[in-house]
Amino acid sequence: MSEPVIAQTSPYVLKAEPGTYFWCACGQSKNQPFCDGSHAGTEFTPVPYKAKAAGVLYFCGCKQSAKQPFCDGTHNGL
Repeated sequence: MSEPVIAQTSPYVLKAEPGTYFWCACGQSKNQPFCDGSHAGTEFTPVPYKAKAAGVLYFCGCKQSAKQPFCDGTHNGL
């Protein structure tokens, strides 16, 4: 399995509204932390997340989190 590109070594802190978001798993998107289709031709696929309410979310930036699409602090060990 290929390793994703590390987009940044900290989480993306975003105010989310209810709706569906597609988190970039490959790290190549120019629209981080969300998918822009850059994974085409790779083994990566975006991770969907459905927000039921508005709130602050911490999306993983290093693409190494065990709790994808959210940050679990893995970036601290990179």
